[in-house]
Amino acid sequence: MDKLKMETLDLTQANIEKLATMFPVCITEARDKDGKLKKAVNFELLRQMLSDVVLEGDEAYEFTWVGKKAAIVEANHPIRKTLRPCPVESVNWDSTENLYIEGDNLEVLKLLQESYLGKVKMIYIDPPYNTGNDFIYRDDFAQNQEEYSEESGQMDENGDRLFRNTDSNGRFHSDWCSMIYSRLTLARNMLSDDGVIFVSINDSEVGNLRKICSEIFGATNNVATLIWQQRKGGGNDSHYIAVDHEYILIFAKNFASLNERWRITQSEEYLTRYKETEIDGRRYYWDTLVRNGLQSPIVVTITAPDGNDITINSQWSKNRVLAGLTDGTVRFTKTNAGWSLHHKVYMKEGQVLRSLLTEYGNNRSAGQELSGLFGTIYFDYAKPTSLIKLLQTLCTSSNDIIMDFFSGSATTAHAVMQLNAEDGGNRKFIMVQLPEPCDEKSEAFKAGYPNICEIGKERIRRAAKKISSENPGKPFDGGFRVFKLDDTNMTDVYYSAGEYSQDMLSLLESNIKPDRTDLDLLFGCLLEWGLPLSMPYSSKQIEGCTVHTVGDGDLIACFDENIPDSVIKEIARCQPLRAVFRDSSFADSPAKINVGEIFKMLAPDTRVKVL
Repeated sequence: MDKLKMETLDLTQANIEKLATMFPVCITEARDKDGKLKKAVNFELLRQMLSDVVLEGDEAYEFTWVGKKAAIVEANHPIRKTLRPCPVESVNWDSTENLYIEGDNLEVLKLLQESYLGKVKMIYIDPPYNTGNDFIYRDDFAQNQEEYSEESGQMDENGDRLFRNTDSNGRFHSDWCSMIYSRLTLARNMLSDDGVIFVSINDSEVGNLRKICSEIFGATNNVATLIWQQRKGGGNDSHYIAVDHEYILIFAKNFASLNERWRITQSEEYLTRYKETEIDGRRYYWDTLVRNGLQSPIVVTITAPDGNDITINSQWSKNRVLAGLTDGTVRFTKTNAGWSLHHKVYMKEGQVLRSLLTEYGNNRSAGQELSGLFGTIYFDYAKPTSLIKLLQTLCTSSNDIIMDFFSGSATTAHAVMQLNAEDGGNRKFIMVQLPEPCDEKSEAFKAGYPNICEIGKERIRRAAKKISSENPGKPFDGGFRVFKLDDTNMTDVYYSAGEYSQDMLSLLESNIKPDRTDLDLLFGCLLEWGLPLSMPYSSKQIEGCTVHTVGDGDLIACFDENIPDSVIKEIARCQPLRAVFRDSSFADSPAKINVGEIFKMLAPDTRVKVL
């Protein structure tokens, strides 16, 4: 039962609603004095609607909304954050190349820009649909936490910026457009030149999403829009139309770089038609050359083996028919009705995907998958692995990287492992998910999953075991490294040393936060230098100092105090591409200068830095 408003009617908004019924194109959005979105009137457009002549003024074809400029700025806004490794929550930490990252995906995408710039072959995301019940991420980093809390009144237990874009907020498009715009801008940077992004969406924002994608990726890079049948049956409670479908928008980084034609495996029904096989292994069947009903058939008269002439409506010219009889791709066939002509139809390696997807799972099958893993369903609208696996088969090959930064139940990770087990590939996944808290009344919370990330990670663990048992002898990477978004490893003095006097600096033991480990610092260096977080690394003791080596000498780091020259020299003799030490690893400035001289002599091409 609705509550009484206990306030007078907002006459301005009431009048705007009346105008909206007559001139909906003139209704836009604007922020009120409190910064909240509300409906407003585009008076310039209204004047034109009420005039029978063209009014003066500049015109431009553009798509904009309240907050678009801020979204563009925010995509490039620097942050002081890091990703902290969590080996305990990971699976096969030392050997896996897969990543699971917890945190606000905008900040995570910023942190991954250098490490994965132009390296991701496929991105699939299933973002909030702006239906009134989903979380929208707030990206105004100019606000401090107190200001934000006062404005929105909602933050999760970790202090993450999010709110529900509910009916009470007007479900305004502007917030959603700003949210998705900045993230897609960063996502484009991470795609390889032949990379592709797939975005699931429904009617709520499909129009706006297509315009945003066309602006970010370019309209010429629009590959297609798939229509996926999300449910079968039901919908009898719908007022007018039972909507059974969603959309998947496909945009390429560079359409011209999509050299290979996309093919999917032929259906079983299709394969059974090709019953005969050539010496070279090609499968084929015989099909009649007669084509009745053609608008412009070719009338061909040709002599049969018994000397009688037959006349057919053909799709081929007479010369082509004669050539086929010569090379064996056309033959005469004797039937009770007389002679007929047939030609060989060879089986293609694959078929082109149709834009209407009716055979690749639905919400019900997705729920059954989750129930099969957990014994219950924790996500009502998860995508089925068959759908995501289909998309992966279109554009990825053995060693590609696949990203999903709205990971949810981790269907994309599940699909990557499944496909790798089936075709022997080594695709890698990067999952990113905000640790949205589960409702304390939900079955997921009662089962011990405090947030969505815990469900996603557990799904990957269980799915890997299931896939392995169903595909014996077919190895695949079923592990993942867990990272969590956190504040920078460095203290304030690291960024603003100029604000501290020499006496004050001497009181500070370190410019690194006391709770940070060597592993935190090592992976912080990988991000700083743009190295993948999946790189293998090893650690060893040299004269009591812990020395970390990443890859094949891509980076060597030592974060101990007072490192002796003998250890510095041994590191330099390895001639790594990069070397990192703590500022406090050296007693004074002369000692630091001496390190530089050692590397100049033993490893002149090594880039040396300190924290």
